[in-house]
Amino acid sequence: MKFIHTADWHLGKLVQGVYMTEDQRFVLRQLIDEVERERPDAVIIAGDLYDRAVPPTEAVELLDELFAELVVGLGVPVLAISGNHDSPDRLAFGTRIMEARGLHLVGQLGAEIKPVVLSDGDGEVHFHLVPYADPAQVRFAYGDEAIRTHDEAMKAIVDRIEERMDKQARHVFVGHAFVTPGATPQDNTSQSERPLSVGGAEHVHAEYYRSFQYTALGHLHQAHHVGDERVRYAGSPLKYSISEEHHRKGYYVVELDGDGAITVEQRLFAPVRDMRRVVAPVEVIVGATAVASDDYVFVTLLSDNPVLYPMEKVRAVYPNALHVEVKAATVVEGKGDGVGDAAGVSRREADPVSLFAAFYEEVKGQPLTEDKRRLFAETYADVVREEGGAL
Repeated sequence: MKFIHTADWHLGKLVQGVYMTEDQRFVLRQLIDEVERERPDAVIIAGDLYDRAVPPTEAVELLDELFAELVVGLGVPVLAISGNHDSPDRLAFGTRIMEARGLHLVGQLGAEIKPVVLSDGDGEVHFHLVPYADPAQVRFAYGDEAIRTHDEAMKAIVDRIEERMDKQARHVFVGHAFVTPGATPQDNTSQSERPLSVGGAEHVHAEYYRSFQYTALGHLHQAHHVGDERVRYAGSPLKYSISEEHHRKGYYVVELDGDGAITVEQRLFAPVRDMRRVVAPVEVIVGATAVASDDYVFVTLLSDNPVLYPMEKVRAVYPNALHVEVKAATVVEGKGDGVGDAAGVSRREADPVSLFAAFYEEVKGQPLTEDKRRLFAETYADVVREEGGAL
């Protein structure tokens, strides 16, 4: 059986005030063309179809266009789940009607996870679609008060699947989580990935997926496998922050033989424009000696003197410049490109608990206690959940 694994489309994404919808359409049309050539048995989308709970109209129209071409036009089943950016209820509306046509979209986690069963010449393949759910949602769905972390929640989900697993079939897990070897923090994240947990553990053990022939994951934007070659993140189709500058964006074509062995090939997208850094003396940019480009660029101008109207100067050469900063050339000299190497974390990148802890200490003159930190994290998580997951 052959299927395509993609994830984290984030339709309606806004980067530095610029909507990425047309860029997304450009690369996802390449996916449609690939499906038409390959004729896979299914297309998997492992969460975060939209970038936020209430997406813009253009994003909804694009998803409708793509689903129509895949399911109706090409007759290829689409198996998708909601991610932490999506609104589960909105995404799942009407899907029971569309399942007959081959669109299987799971928004909310239920007490029972019924697999989508597809068949080839070697028998059945069961696809277990597990949407993103925080520990409180899993605790409620399963009636288990012991579930407190993402790791415990995922173990409970997988245990339930394994209890009912048909041993004669091959199995594929589709999920949206932060999976790492040993459930420990890793450095393969980007600034555009929203934390799954506020002030608590968000990591999940990769070992839980040993019973599956393949695990198709979403959430992390860099394509990679997690310990086992069968546990993979497809990554996002585009670069959504400058921290993803060196990512190779694409999707996986996965083939599963009758014995459950897999072969995986990454196919790359060709974006209409790249996202990259430019570090240069201001004279190089202003003097038009820089090579003009339509790429999305984050520019660092090197100058020991004030620069008037830096964005206007940069956009004369880079019309799609997203960010411009000025740094003293004497400070940057000898320190690489001087971009993104500031000590510490900016307030924009810090998690809400850390921000509150810093604010509390500044106001009260004493550090935030662990009890108060935990109380703030739980309260903040409740507010986020009530507001539809929009951090």
